Amino acid sequence: MRLFGTDGVRGVAGHGLTARFALELSQAAARVLDGKVAVVGRDPRISGEFLEAAVVAGLTSQGVDVYRLGVLPTPGVAYLIGELAADFGVVISASHNPAQDNGIKFFGPGGVKLPDDTEDQIEAALGEPEATPVSFGRVIDGSAEHERYVSHLLATLSGQRPLKGMRLVVDCAHGAAYRIAPEVLARAGAEVITIGAEPDGNNINDGCGSTVLDTIANAVRENKADAGVAYDGDADRCLAVDADGNPLDGDQILTVLAAELAAEGRLAREGVVVTVMSNQGFHKAMRDAGIAVVETPVGDKHVSQAMRDGGYVLGGEQSGHIIMLDYANTGDGVLTSLHLLAAVNRRGLTMAQAAEMMPKYPQVLLNVPGDGARLAGTGTLAAAVDRARDELGGDGRVLVRPSGTEPKIRLMVQARDATVAERVIGQLADAVRLALAEN
Repeated sequence: MRLFGTDGVRGVAGHGLTARFALELSQAAARVLDGKVAVVGRDPRISGEFLEAAVVAGLTSQGVDVYRLGVLPTPGVAYLIGELAADFGVVISASHNPAQDNGIKFFGPGGVKLPDDTEDQIEAALGEPEATPVSFGRVIDGSAEHERYVSHLLATLSGQRPLKGMRLVVDCAHGAAYRIAPEVLARAGAEVITIGAEPDGNNINDGCGSTVLDTIANAVRENKADAGVAYDGDADRCLAVDADGNPLDGDQILTVLAAELAAEGRLAREGVVVTVMSNQGFHKAMRDAGIAVVETPVGDKHVSQAMRDGGYVLGGEQSGHIIMLDYANTGDGVLTSLHLLAAVNRRGLTMAQAAEMMPKYPQVLLNVPGDGARLAGTGTLAAAVDRARDELGGDGRVLVRPSGTEPKIRLMVQARDATVAERVIGQLADAVRLALAEN
């Protein structure tokens, strides 16, 4: 089984993802990436402290100078790779996963995620004997560099205080954005009410953030706010809610941003890049607006690669990973929220009215525990998927895929009718369980 998933290497901290493993992985990465300077950042989960120490030790033992950034959103680390003329970067985070998990992901020059073949080279280098170092790297305190990232985010906006007059609730998931996000939104002119901004190392993503929108929905209603934005643990994604607490997903956010860029004449190639998880309603909204849609496999690095290859500037995932390539090489939740809110405010819309720009088709998601590799070439499942697609016709969508981060098979069904979607996904789940039992 491949070591790297869709977003780095993840596991339970201390069980597989140990200090020794982190040290050896970073040493292997240093040899493969062959750089002289790296940046290292993390989210606030407690295991990040010992994993950070191990990663820094591994890199410096191979002669790499390290800017130790501390707690900073993943996109902030990616941005500072270029600003500090670093050769690569490392983020220690498990994103939206619970506190017991953690992960290690690498970025290349300019803050671009590594291609699969480079990750495979790092994995292969894990088994190589450690070379005697010629020299050792130094550790540099990079905490003062956070302001560079904050200034960059604000500089992407046009006009003075474009969020003026907006009353917002911001849920930081007790994660990496707990300081930066409220500061940036306030400096952009909003009145900010902050929740999920007291990380203790163990409460990241616990009942808050972009994976639990009920929390921010309640806070928005209680505080009579205009809207709310919620990030995940490492703040590379963002979702939103309107004044009544109704959610906006990544597809709806992309719809607003695409319309705004198109109106300004800045939507390159008059197109947007999304994954196969995108809602059929998004495709309809784009067709109606005359905007082309390019699809990729699940994973923001696939979206990013397709954008660079095709010359597009906007893309993202339903989960809230939005890439605005004019400003960032990776998904950036704080950047996304700034531009979403600025667009809504500039157009004089409520967040509910912005959501209505996309007719959202009912969608049902279900996870079935199991090893996705056991489904390869399974005729029983293939036949079930074909039957589901025939039943839904051109107005529906079916997706069955192994998770890239967990031992689960992820199912998705979209249909015009929610009852039909529920029935079809139940049939698919039964087919997946049968296929797993057969193999």
